[in-house]
Amino acid sequence: MRVLIATVTCGAGHLAAGAAMEEAWRAAHPDDVIEKLDLMKLFSPLHRKIYSDGYVKLVERAPELWGMVFAKSDNPKLLQRLKTIQRKFPSGSKQRFARHVKQFKPDVVLCTHYLPLETLTPMREKADSARPFVVCIVTDFEAHALWMESCVDLYCVAAEETKARLIARGVAAENVVVTGIPIAAKFSSKPDAKAVRKQYGLRDDLPVLLVLSGGFGMGPVAEILAELDKATGQFQTLVVTGRNEELRRKLATQDHRHPTHVLGFSTNMHELMAVADLIITKPGGLTTSEALALGKPLFILNPIPGQEAANSDFLLEHGAAAKANRVEDLPYRVEQLLGSKKLGEMGKVAKSLGRANAAQTICREVLARAAF
Repeated sequence: MRVLIATVTCGAGHLAAGAAMEEAWRAAHPDDVIEKLDLMKLFSPLHRKIYSDGYVKLVERAPELWGMVFAKSDNPKLLQRLKTIQRKFPSGSKQRFARHVKQFKPDVVLCTHYLPLETLTPMREKADSARPFVVCIVTDFEAHALWMESCVDLYCVAAEETKARLIARGVAAENVVVTGIPIAAKFSSKPDAKAVRKQYGLRDDLPVLLVLSGGFGMGPVAEILAELDKATGQFQTLVVTGRNEELRRKLATQDHRHPTHVLGFSTNMHELMAVADLIITKPGGLTTSEALALGKPLFILNPIPGQEAANSDFLLEHGAAAKANRVEDLPYRVEQLLGSKKLGEMGKVAKSLGRANAAQTICREVLARAAF
């Protein structure tokens, strides 16, 4: 079997989901021909910079504007009209992706971003085009209208609420399955927490706060640490700055009231989460799914309007997270949570929501439903 995993560098989550699907499929079917393609490689340098860097700068500097764009575009009928017009003027990157699909001739296309679907739909409508089984893997807890395309044979979604939203918008119930968001297999393991604590010089008698900035080093991490310095409770902090090396160096040279360990880009997030008592983070779909798989409660700080706000709503409604809209509220809220009964309850809810084997479930569902 030939499997194409199509994703896009636009935030780190889509890439991580694609990597998780590649890992799961190779483990289950090592003889299959599998290719993971980042569509960004097919963009012109200028288009690539605008699409990737533009998104990061927009959500970082003008989150309210991004929230407005997200809300206004979440209209299936409006998007369908716009896409019909857009397809009359095909872009070079979409044409290159279409040629790649025809040359590779996949039996299955797994999409962890909505952009590949925009090309696969007109290909499906042409009788002379290849007709692979197309899987849309939604990487947030709310399915924006951009994920909806007529070429999709199967939607794999994070939760029952996500499924209900797609059905309410006209997707056939039998074409939507709740699998969870695909994450790496290591999040289903049980790291040796004692060994991890020793590795990072963490004390056994203090709770651990894990502060995450995301893969691109976004988020008010410096402000978070400054506010945590005002807390009088006893705890220690692990900080992950992602690929933002300048931020890592800046934070590493600062003195803090509580024991603080500053890390850069980390490939052992499952171990860092395993030793955390509370994770302070932006509620991206992948990070959230990783934390839930390990049964870790989350503290959400000022989520970006749009997909982060939707993910935040899901976590808060179920009781797996707490939230503050202002960073100055952090010291009081953290002191109230650490060691409390509520924190333990949040962890239990998180564990009940976690789907550590989502990638493997998607593989099984695809093979069960597709006719090869």
